[in-house]
Amino acid sequence: MTQQIQETKIVSADATALGVFGLSLITFVAASQKMGWTTGSIYLIPWAIFLGSIAQIWAAVIDFKRNSYFGAIVLGAFGLFWVAVATIWAIQNGWFGAVPENADFRQFGFACFGYLFFCCFVTVAAFEANKAFGVIMVLILVLLGSLGFQILGVSPVLFGKLAAWAEFLISLIGFYASGAIFLNTFFGRPLLPLGKPMGWIKKA
Repeated sequence: MTQQIQETKIVSADATALGVFGLSLITFVAASQKMGWTTGSIYLIPWAIFLGSIAQIWAAVIDFKRNSYFGAIVLGAFGLFWVAVATIWAIQNGWFGAVPENADFRQFGFACFGYLFFCCFVTVAAFEANKAFGVIMVLILVLLGSLGFQILGVSPVLFGKLAAWAEFLISLIGFYASGAIFLNTFFGRPLLPLGKPMGWIKKA
């Protein structure tokens, strides 16, 4: 008697467009504050939690299931980054009570440098995904480095402007990339170009 084995495969949709849109929206709103177009951080917190955090982490979980290594790691890392940033803003706005006198905000600057080190490696892989992702990662490097130096008090005016423009450009390119991924995936063919991989490093 031959035993038949039936396999069930669960197919998940590509959530990259959602994750990239989440990054684009929160950087767009946060850049409005850095540019001086808006003030304060209270109303940045919801966008950081739901778009910067939940949308990217959700997309990362789906990418893990789809064995999409790049999207899973990168979206997951930045989703957690925005959880931390939203928490910092909440602390500054007194959501958890008065801020202790010994609180040292410069620790956030070192966190930015930590992400900067990680993103150096991610940028290499991003250019082998497509040029749009590569450019976004270069701008993220500028943003993280500028924020780190600004928070540590190194030429805060200069690095504040660099951070503002880098974040604003990240959001604009990200909106295009998320829209392109959405349309290209929906129609099953490339409608909007993202730029071919650089081809510097070949995968094994």
